[in-house]
Amino acid sequence: MANAWKKDRSIKIATPKTLFLLFSTSLLLLTFFYLFSHTTTTTTTTTSSNPNPNFHSLINLPNSLIQPFDCYKSPQSHPVIANLVEGVKYPFLYSLSDFGSLPDKPHKNIVRILKGKLFRRPDISATVQELLEKMKGEGKTGIFVDVGANVGMATFAAAVMGFRVFAFEPVLENLQSICNGIYFNRVGDLVTVFEAATSDRVGNITFHKLVGRLDNSAVSATGAKLAFKSNEEIELQVRSIPLDQVIPDEEPVLLLKIDVQGWEYHVLKGAKKLLSRKKGEAPYLIYEEDERLLQASNSTSKEIRKFLHGLGYTHCRLQGTDAHCTK
Repeated sequence: MANAWKKDRSIKIATPKTLFLLFSTSLLLLTFFYLFSHTTTTTTTTTSSNPNPNFHSLINLPNSLIQPFDCYKSPQSHPVIANLVEGVKYPFLYSLSDFGSLPDKPHKNIVRILKGKLFRRPDISATVQELLEKMKGEGKTGIFVDVGANVGMATFAAAVMGFRVFAFEPVLENLQSICNGIYFNRVGDLVTVFEAATSDRVGNITFHKLVGRLDNSAVSATGAKLAFKSNEEIELQVRSIPLDQVIPDEEPVLLLKIDVQGWEYHVLKGAKKLLSRKKGEAPYLIYEEDERLLQASNSTSKEIRKFLHGLGYTHCRLQGTDAHCTK
């Protein structure tokens, strides 16, 4: 039993070697916890900001009159009903902000989901992808500006192709759906959202939101109810800002799409500097030209065409109710 443990054997703990090992281990642990907490703080700071953390460095907006919408601070919409869009070359998802009248008359895309189908392809989604693909093939670079972004059907069509997007939308429910789409499509570094109606002046304007038909919400109460007279209307104040106050002169813009239920002329006037760029630098323009909606907002298609002609947009054609204009 020579090697047996002796009960009365003394244990030397406080030897120089033991103290050194304890000190070294403690130092390593302290270093680890410091680095971990620093990384966590940095990550929290980044993820609590706008989905596009590089926004200011990307477009250099000194003294901006408006800050990007913060998806991380926005209440999460629920329930979330989202799906892929059928028939587009570059697939993307978007989520609904309107569900229709449940359970009797659900939104058509909800019915499609129940039948195992994808969301119906919006015409504007296909159009945006076709135009941007052509521009990309010609070696052009720049951003897509989506005015009246709704739930992002045009925004995400561009973003999944790798294009940066500025999306303007004043309705909170639609903004929440755009935020959902930013996550679903993994395009947080490409899409910058602004909670605002674009117009020809800075300030606030009265906006009319149609419950159950948010896509037909409009500045004009008459325009909002032209297509869906039975829907409940909610009047609210929203921020308005001209595009020229947001988009820097040096920022190349490939495509500008405007769909604002008759408020198009006011948006165009607020983008006069952008639209005055010379041929080859001025954006390809798409805007809704619905005469009834325009008249409800005290403007006409003739007035718009005259304004655009004065800025050099001499080539305009109608594609459905959308006007396509170039220099």
